[in-house]
Amino acid sequence: MAGVSLKCGDCGTLLRSVEEAQEHAELTKHSNFSESTEAVLNLICTSCGKPCRSKTESELHTKRTGHTEFTDRTLEAVKPISLEVQKGDVEMEEADGASSSSQPEEMVVPEVDQKLLEELEGMGFPKAKATRALHFSGNVSLEAAVNWAVEHDDDADVEEMPKVPVNRKPEAPSLTPEEVKIKAQELRERARKKKEEEEKRMEREREKERIRVSKELLEAKRIEEENERKRMVAFRKAEKEEERRAREKIRQKLEEDKAERRRKLGLPPEDPDSSKPPPPVVEEKKSSLPVRPATKADQMRDCLRSLKQNHKDDEAKVKTAFNTLLTYLKNAATNPNEEKFRKIRLTNATFQARVGALKGGIEFLELCGFEKIEGGEFLFLPRDKVDMAILSSAGTELNNAINNPFFGVL
Repeated sequence: MAGVSLKCGDCGTLLRSVEEAQEHAELTKHSNFSESTEAVLNLICTSCGKPCRSKTESELHTKRTGHTEFTDRTLEAVKPISLEVQKGDVEMEEADGASSSSQPEEMVVPEVDQKLLEELEGMGFPKAKATRALHFSGNVSLEAAVNWAVEHDDDADVEEMPKVPVNRKPEAPSLTPEEVKIKAQELRERARKKKEEEEKRMEREREKERIRVSKELLEAKRIEEENERKRMVAFRKAEKEEERRAREKIRQKLEEDKAERRRKLGLPPEDPDSSKPPPPVVEEKKSSLPVRPATKADQMRDCLRSLKQNHKDDEAKVKTAFNTLLTYLKNAATNPNEEKFRKIRLTNATFQARVGALKGGIEFLELCGFEKIEGGEFLFLPRDKVDMAILSSAGTELNNAINNPFFGVL
């Protein structure tokens, strides 16, 4: 029987020499060793063949498995026992040693996932090997069981059905620090990918919203430009018409001056029949067309022209009236739901000074839809009679009257 031994304080393994202790430390990273008077034995369980290096270890093995028969081979030249101690086995044996029950426990086949077991059997694994693989891999997945079976294919008992005590609950497989790091890295990688996918989805949603808003802005800009183009065309047309009328008036004035000079010189009046210019072709075409009724815009233009001709001696007053009318119409068009912009008190001193006292001012507002109410005290534009087309046309006529120097010359 061996003499003094070395005992590992981390796992309780007895070692025969310093060399064994060093080898044990290199394999297990344990460093807490102390001298022990307990002999190092070589007890072999006759039931399962497990080697035990001390009496205490054999007693714990008996309590855990119920095996009581051991062969003492301490003095025999046997194969050295592996010094790498499985930490899970030591903890299990210590837990079993602390149990109050000293009776042998009944051993049964562990419960495993039947669906996974059937899949493994379908892959060609024997039932015992498949059961052992599922049990020792934690019974968590098919991949884990296959990996365990491949890694332990050379084990002597890999084809044997595993047995566990009937009252023992299946334990989750312990992970090494490296496996814990790998699992943590996998979880972080999975969370990162999920976050990236969510960010990409949000970016796609934001891009769709940006495209939709851009399309709406472009459409609104196109409509505004089209309306502005139509307003400019109408303005240019009205401006050319005013210029034509002004030239015609100047021509008539020249004819009158010519006739007056002939009279003063004692010359006979010019025979109108001898005038060589024939009627303009345009006039002939117009005479052949039916006379169309005056439009609302024509009526507004005539009203503004009449207002300017009636007060041609006070150009500043006429321009003030035109600007005031333009302000009234702009407020009504911009705020059609605000009654205060659609109602004008006729007795207001400012209104009378700028518009009311000028012949044609109130008539122009009535052409735009304003009506006299409350006994003629107010001019009011009802909400249902707010016509943006009429207000826009009126604004065009007013701008033309303000900016065209020939407006109202006739």
